[in-house]
Formats: sequence, structure tokens, C-alpha cells
Amino acid sequence: MEMLDPKTVLGAYAVGVFPMADHRDAASVYWVEPRKRAILPIDGLHLSRSLRKTIARDRFRVTADTAFERMIRLCAASAADRPETWINSGIERAFVALHQLGFAHAIECWEGDELVGGLYGLALGRAFFGESMVSRRTDASKVALAWLVARLKAGGFTLLDCQFQTAHLASLGAVEIDRRDYCALLAAALDGTIGASGIVSPLAATPSGDFFALDRLAAGAPPSSDTVSGPVAGHDIVQLLVQTS
Repeated sequence: MEMLDPKTVLGAYAVGVFPMADHRDAASVYWVEPRKRAILPIDGLHLSRSLRKTIARDRFRVTADTAFERMIRLCAASAADRPETWINSGIERAFVALHQLGFAHAIECWEGDELVGGLYGLALGRAFFGESMVSRRTDASKVALAWLVARLKAGGFTLLDCQFQTAHLASLGAVEIDRRDYCALLAAALDGTIGASGIVSPLAATPSGDFFALDRLAAGAPPSSDTVSGPVAGHDIVQLLVQTS
């Protein structure tokens, strides 16, 4: 099985390239740079009235980074609606390592103690690269995406990369742009993050987005505070998302 070095993966994302595998048991990966790229503008999420109600009523308990390894395995698992996956064990191990380094994050949706949906991706500079999302209950992935967008908005992110456009993503506000426009947005989001020695720590990069700023804002603490408390509630998410920029 091909081993993916986390630094190599970060360097690839920094220039608009990402890894995929042919299937779960594939021994190697290939690197993809789409001619057309799907992005979701941070202020462009389409929230239907029913989805707003679902979020505000806290139908799901939503957490961040409490079950990253379980989330990536759930996204990779074969099921009736996901007969194949591009996440092989090499990609899985690389992202677990990136999570331990503070770059990869997950949003998890729960019913009781059961993980029923969510998403995971990679944060670098002020860009978040969405990797995969999954639902085992109606609207679980939509709720996770809404929480992610609220978190990115609160944390000063400027780019949410969705990789490939789908009808599902388009219904939520994703748009497709060409590679040149995507690279310009990516360069702006990573400005100051990449140094001569390679990828710097997310804690050391001044312009980096703050994935956990939302927790402080909901607790009434200033964005620069080290205090993280909560919990964040669904009505906080709806309020943040419907605010005009």
C-alpha cells in the first residue's frame, strides 16, 4: 500500500491538486487537478426554510473533531447509496495524521450515541478543502455542511473547495469555476501560509483561518481568547448564516 507523506499531501493541496484512489482496496492513489472546480462561497449557502428549522431545533447533536477517525471510516464505508469509494487506507492514514497535526477536521452529526452523518476535510491557511460527506439520516450531511460554513465564516476563511460539482452541492449554493479562477482564489487564501521551508504550522501562520473561533463567539468570548466553551446551539448557526456580509 502506497504511503502518503502528510507534507506531500499539504503541498499538493496548496497548488490545487488532491489524491484519489480507484477503490477502497486500491494499493495506490492518483493525483487530480480538475479543469472545473466546485466551490461554495462562504456567504452563499442556500438554506431552505425546512433546513433552517431542522438546524434551529437541534435535530442532531453536532460536534467538531470528537470522532475524526470514525467519520473518515463512515465516509469510506460501502453502502447501498455509496457502492464504491475513492478513500483507500493510504488516504485514510494520511488524513488521520493530518488531523493529529491540526490540519484535518470533521463535523459529526449524532442521534444519541450513534454517528449518523457528517463530513471531513482539510484546513490550510484560509482555505478549507471539503473531502467527503455522508448521511445515514435525512439531512444529516446538509446540517453538517451548514455547521461547517458557519464555522468557516466565524473563523475568517475565504475559500470552501468542494472539488467536483454535483446536483446536490449545486442545490446548496455551490458553483463551478475554471481552474485559473480557482487558483487565484486559492493563492489569496494561502497568502503568507507557505514559506520557503514548506508548509508552516497552522498556529504559526498569521493569516490562517481559525476553525474553532465559532466556539468562542457562541460563548461570548472575544475571537482572540483562548477560552473555548459552549456548547454552540443550532439557533446560533442559523443566526450566523443568515447575517448579511
